[in-house]
Amino acid sequence: MVSETVPTSWLVYCRPGFENDALAEMQHHAKRHDVPCEPAYGEGWVSLTRRDDEPVNDLHRQAAFNKLIFARQSLAALPALILSRDDRLTAILEQIKASRWSFEEIWHEMPDTNDGKALTGLIKALTKPLQSMLKKRGALRGKAGARRLHIFWTDGDRVQLGMSFPGNRSELLNGIRRLRFPSRAPSRSTLKLEEAWHEFIPREEWDERLSAHMQAADLGAAPGGWTWQLVQRGMYVYAIDNGPMDKQLMLTGQIDHLKEDGFTWEPPQRLDWLVCDIVDKPIRVLAMVERWLTRKWCREAIFNLKLPMKKRWDEVTRCLTSLEDTLENAGVRAKITCRHLYHDREEVTVHVRLAH
Repeated sequence: MVSETVPTSWLVYCRPGFENDALAEMQHHAKRHDVPCEPAYGEGWVSLTRRDDEPVNDLHRQAAFNKLIFARQSLAALPALILSRDDRLTAILEQIKASRWSFEEIWHEMPDTNDGKALTGLIKALTKPLQSMLKKRGALRGKAGARRLHIFWTDGDRVQLGMSFPGNRSELLNGIRRLRFPSRAPSRSTLKLEEAWHEFIPREEWDERLSAHMQAADLGAAPGGWTWQLVQRGMYVYAIDNGPMDKQLMLTGQIDHLKEDGFTWEPPQRLDWLVCDIVDKPIRVLAMVERWLTRKWCREAIFNLKLPMKKRWDEVTRCLTSLEDTLENAGVRAKITCRHLYHDREEVTVHVRLAH
C-alpha cells in the first residue's frame, strides 16, 4: 500500500532576479498566518515548505493569488522529484498516485530562463505518454472541480508537481501574458498599459470602462506609447510631457500635447483616466497620484512605481500603505491593486478605481 503524500510546499513563479522579493512577500503571509516554513528558491521560482509537514492548502488559499504582487503563479506543491533519465515518467506517476490527486488538465511549465526554454523539446516528447497514463489511472478526468496539475520542470531530471484551483491562480501558461507589439505604436512601453488593462479590468467591462469619448491624461507621455493605447480605445488624451510626441500619433486629432511638468499639471475638469509611467522616485510619483485621487480628478488610474535594486517588497509595501492611508484620511473609497507585470522591469504597476 502506498502512503499518502500531501502538498507541504507553497510554490510560486516569478520574474528571474525577483526571487528575494517574491520570498519576502510569501514570508509576510506565512508569518501573518503563523505558519512556520523553510524557504527554497531557484532562478524564476520560490517555495515555502511547512516545517510541521502539514498540508499547505490553508496558507495557499489565504494568501490569495489576486492579492500577490511578485508571484506569476501560485501552487500547492508536493516535494520536488529527482527523475531517472532512463524513465522520467514512473516517479511522476507514483507521486500522483500517492497524492490521490485528480485534475481536469495538465500544464507543463518551466522557469522563464534560457535553461527553462531549452527543456521545451523534452517536455513535448513526454506530454502525450504521461497524459495517456494518467487518463488510464483515472487521475486525469472530465469532472475534477476544474483543478489543474502543474508539472514544473527546473531541469531535465528535476520536477515539482503542483495543484492550482479556480479563482486562486493565473490562467496563463507560466503566468506570462504574451502580447504582440503593435508596429504603429511609438514605443514598446505601450505593452505595459495593454497588459495592465488585461490584468486589472475584466474583458467584459472594457466597453464600459475603456470606452470611446472618454477623457484621459498621460503624464510623462512622450513619445506616446501609453497615449497610443488610449487613442486606440477612442479616448481624448491630454499628453503631458516636455518631450516630443510621435508625429503619426498626433495626426489622430485625439491628443492635446501640453509641454508642462506632469508633477504639477492640473486637469481642466474631472477625467475618466489617469495613466503615468514617469521615471522618478516612487515616493514622488505617489505624492502626485495621491493628489489626483484625493481631489477626485480621475475615476481610475494606472501608474508605475520604479523600484530600488534591493528590498523592493519593503518599498512597495511602504508605498501602498501610504496610498491606502492617504485615501482613507481623505474619506475617499477606492479599490487598489498592484502587480509586477510581465512587461514591467524594475517597477510595479498600480491600479486604483475610485468608488462611485
